[in-house]
Amino acid sequence: MKIECIKTHHVRCELQQPFGFSQWSYNQRNVLLVEVITDTGLSGWGECYGPADVIQGAIEKFYAPRILAMDALGTDAIWHHMWRASLDFSRSGIMMAGMSGIDMALWDLKGKALNVSVSQLMGGKLRDRIDCYATGMYFQDLPEQMLLKVLVEEAIGYAEQGYKAMKIKVGKNPDFDEQLIVAMRQALPNTILAADSNHAYDLPEAIRIAKVLEQHNYVWFEEPLSPEHPELFRQLQDQTSVAIATGECEQTRYGFQRLLKTGGVQLVQADLAYCGGPSEALKIRALASAQGLNMIPHVWGTQLNLAAAVHFLATAYPEPGRAEEKKLLLEYDRTENPLRDQLYTRNISVVSGQAIVPSEPGLGVQIDLDMLKEFNVSTTETL
Repeated sequence: MKIECIKTHHVRCELQQPFGFSQWSYNQRNVLLVEVITDTGLSGWGECYGPADVIQGAIEKFYAPRILAMDALGTDAIWHHMWRASLDFSRSGIMMAGMSGIDMALWDLKGKALNVSVSQLMGGKLRDRIDCYATGMYFQDLPEQMLLKVLVEEAIGYAEQGYKAMKIKVGKNPDFDEQLIVAMRQALPNTILAADSNHAYDLPEAIRIAKVLEQHNYVWFEEPLSPEHPELFRQLQDQTSVAIATGECEQTRYGFQRLLKTGGVQLVQADLAYCGGPSEALKIRALASAQGLNMIPHVWGTQLNLAAAVHFLATAYPEPGRAEEKKLLLEYDRTENPLRDQLYTRNISVVSGQAIVPSEPGLGVQIDLDMLKEFNVSTTETL
């Protein structure tokens, strides 16, 4: 079964309610989908995390022509062929995001060809359901006291829907962040809480916020510092018992090896649509495990990336093992996203805060081709 055609689909939607975080705000969503089609007619789908129009060029102009006619089931062989072809100039960044989407599509295709789920391909699922944490509480253009009230009400709404864990955004400014951290814990005394600053702080600010998070029993502090200064993570971790989490900006086993050797990182968060795809994510997980660390994927985008993360976590052995299993939580973005909620005829089912692991072949989600036309901005086809 050979690769006969590769298509990319840049999809976009406008948002009714823009939302922001520490760096900027969004008023639309853009995603690049990758479709790999074989000479038998069988196809697989993946997605890329990052600027869709730029990644689209990387796939169409560079990677797609180089992997046509290759054995579609040779996921690792194709990955290393792409890696070697672009090693001199794309060891990280946009090109690797393109590789990730192709790799994800190949895993979906391979599962369909062999009539097994991706979790079976990854070694077999250990659980049928994954506990989710609701990601939300993004900033809005409101006065701070009003914003505080709105964000707490949003979180309470997720708890009423059955979510026992959630992640808030911090990094607006330290004074507001402290108020938000406290208000969330007061409103949700029994909820698992984490906080994500999207690398908003310098080291003294991060230490300040970490102490507040520790005092109010938050389980991790995500992207507290710039990814440009990994040596600071150890300095921060030495000052707090809250786990330092990061990795969505990093790629490949080599990048994560450099990140983790500095120490300080306690929770690894590679994104399967960016880090190198499922093939590379498994290697990153092994690298983390060898250091006694757990990996829970960063999840953004549509159902494809969500499904890949579900299968990944369904096959994960928590570190350390014990009779009462340590839960590895799935990120479930709850902000407005028509590309996730309207583009598929078969979705990942989430019930009372738990994602059900698909048993269908491949990733287990299905694109609605009619809706794809509605959201499509541009399509490329490489034959």
